Amino acid sequence: MERNTSAAAERNKQPIAVELGALLPADARVLEIASGTGQHAVHFASQFPRMTWQPTDVGDSGLRQIEAQRSEHGRPNLLAPLQLDVLQQPWLVPADFDALVCINMIHISPWEATPALFAGAARHLRGEATLVLYGPYREGGRHTAASNEAFEGWLHSLNPRFGVRNLEDVEAAAAMHRFARTHLARMPANNLLLGFRRS
Repeated sequence: MERNTSAAAERNKQPIAVELGALLPADARVLEIASGTGQHAVHFASQFPRMTWQPTDVGDSGLRQIEAQRSEHGRPNLLAPLQLDVLQQPWLVPADFDALVCINMIHISPWEATPALFAGAARHLRGEATLVLYGPYREGGRHTAASNEAFEGWLHSLNPRFGVRNLEDVEAAAAMHRFARTHLARMPANNLLLGFRRS
């Protein structure tokens, strides 16, 4: 099959890995939402050999990409991908994960996906688990960089329901499901990495 790769994923995988190493238990069972090309899943499984990494994606194309990456790299702690749409609840995955990681999804999906993500996390994460989000955000209703504003214009051209989310709105959606932000890291290319835990 023709392999899709993301240049952005190649650039950001190691900076994200550094943050994950500080946030997650060394032997965590991790549920990754919207694993896409599988590049992050392979890299993190390699970087953290004691973690068990469960990739997911919404569509067959993504699942095939992830499985191709998994077959090529042969990481024993990288599990076969599962199909998961955050809007279709309950999720058909186990309910014993120590962490959930979601990279670059909530801005390229309808807003309803964000509260659904926290609702699913509340069901499928253990009590002391961490939920990690990565991507661009507005802060105080304002873009933090001109590049993010231009990016949002492109997102709206794809679908007017897509967009760079307000950090405060995401935190409010988290609070509805008893998650509170405990970590914020400013990352390359004007992105944020956010950590949430149950409040």
